[in-house]
Amino acid sequence: MIKDLLRPWKFRAACLPWKFAAATGLWTGEGAPVQFVIEKADWAIRWVGENIRDEINGIHPETVATTVEPQRIANRVVHFGSQYMWLTWGAHMPRGNSYVTSFFHGKREDGPDVAEHIDRFLDSVPSLSKIVTGAGLIERRLLEWGVPREMVVRIPIGVDTRVFVPPTSAQRTTVRERFGLAPDRMVVGSFQKDGMGWGDGMEPKRIKGPDIFVEAVAKLAKHHPVTVFLTGPARGFVKQALERLGIPFVHTYAKNHHDLAECYHALDLYFVTSREEGGPMGLMESMASGVPVVSTPVGMAPDLLVDGVSGGLATDVESEQIVASALSILDLPDEGMELRRLAGIAVQSCAWPVVARAHYEQVYVPLMEHL
Repeated sequence: MIKDLLRPWKFRAACLPWKFAAATGLWTGEGAPVQFVIEKADWAIRWVGENIRDEINGIHPETVATTVEPQRIANRVVHFGSQYMWLTWGAHMPRGNSYVTSFFHGKREDGPDVAEHIDRFLDSVPSLSKIVTGAGLIERRLLEWGVPREMVVRIPIGVDTRVFVPPTSAQRTTVRERFGLAPDRMVVGSFQKDGMGWGDGMEPKRIKGPDIFVEAVAKLAKHHPVTVFLTGPARGFVKQALERLGIPFVHTYAKNHHDLAECYHALDLYFVTSREEGGPMGLMESMASGVPVVSTPVGMAPDLLVDGVSGGLATDVESEQIVASALSILDLPDEGMELRRLAGIAVQSCAWPVVARAHYEQVYVPLMEHL
């Protein structure tokens, strides 16, 4: 231990007595060499960090810890759950750590604020060791911006394939009865936050495409009796628009992922109508739950969906293409069972054990070797 202490800034913080660590102002976490920085909010970034932590620790105990206060971590691999969190904390973090960030989505065309954010992020790249992204198109975007190839690691956003599973006929009937969804209605799902802020969400979050969702549902309703099933906060814009169009809907708040899994059991289709995405998680959750998903060409959709084979993939961000693809799926024989089966196979690449192992082997182990 004395030899370690005589190595200026090269000691392993986990070897230090707690009182010494406190006296020097260093926080060593729980001894885990990897610290994953998550949000306090119970939302996607938190879920990602906690699932990676739990899966890795199940095989390699005490390797990953999660934190919401990273500023005093020393001599660790520090993984920020999003590039926004990295830019918030990065400039205030001490030397001696290896820094990783996830980069989910964003392009300059999304607006001046996003363009400024991207420029700041690219300026910060020399301080990073690795950048993790889930989607092929985001990976290509980072490389086009000049991020070195050796820094970029593509690992899918995960899904719990033990929780999100296709329902039995009895489960489907029970869930639909619970939410008052008639058996003769075409139930279309949208489980996301697509309004600004955390209130009613009357101001639409354009990047999530709530206007496109409403347009697509209205056009689909000309062919089938449609009911919309919504979860998540800030859905006011969509709800108001559906009321104006006379399209019935159900809106519920799932308390946890197990409750959300049951909500998928009620669906006939799931729509992703975003203009920009990193995943989204609803894409993988739908596929794992046996729900045909129709998506704009964003995030991981082009990586996972083959149009008409494992789902519906529009070539552009347009409601007409969403509806055309949906109608094709609804016309498939045997209620699209083959499409559902192939989607279930495709999404296994996103199962959390696979995703966590990729983080461990491709990101954390190489960096832990240099601590």
